Amino acid sequence: MKSVVAMNDADDSVAKVEREHRASPIDAHVGSRVRLRRTLLGMSQEKLGDALGLTFQQVQKYERGVNRIGASRLFDLARVLDVPIGFFFDDLPPEMGGNIAVRSRPTFYGFSEAQNGVEDDSMNKRETLELVRAYSRITDPAVRKRVFDLIKSLAPTE
Repeated sequence: MKSVVAMNDADDSVAKVEREHRASPIDAHVGSRVRLRRTLLGMSQEKLGDALGLTFQQVQKYERGVNRIGASRLFDLARVLDVPIGFFFDDLPPEMGGNIAVRSRPTFYGFSEAQNGVEDDSMNKRETLELVRAYSRITDPAVRKRVFDLIKSLAPTE
């Protein structure tokens, strides 16, 4: 009987260690937000790693959600990527503890309206990120407004 209890304790310990080392969906979400912001800035994984004192492989692991990002590292990432810490948790689904009120805010700074009809997946595509980067580099407000109006006019109406 004693050996059965010991085996159950060992099984519980192994399961606990596996849970502690396995990345959660929240880790993957935070990592995808790191990737999104880094890409929007046109920053390579290597450059981000240099700014944080990490290898690009470690940045890759953070972005894929393989490795968890600790509080102090998240603080450093927010500083280097020039975003508030809350940015990494924006658009967190309610099943992961996200707040529906927070999810209704526009994700990208500089847009005055929520982007209706745009799926979350499209925001992670390179084409979308490059478009946003190019748009943000337009310095003349009148030109920006005309480009924005042009893009809106080309999109299908709901």
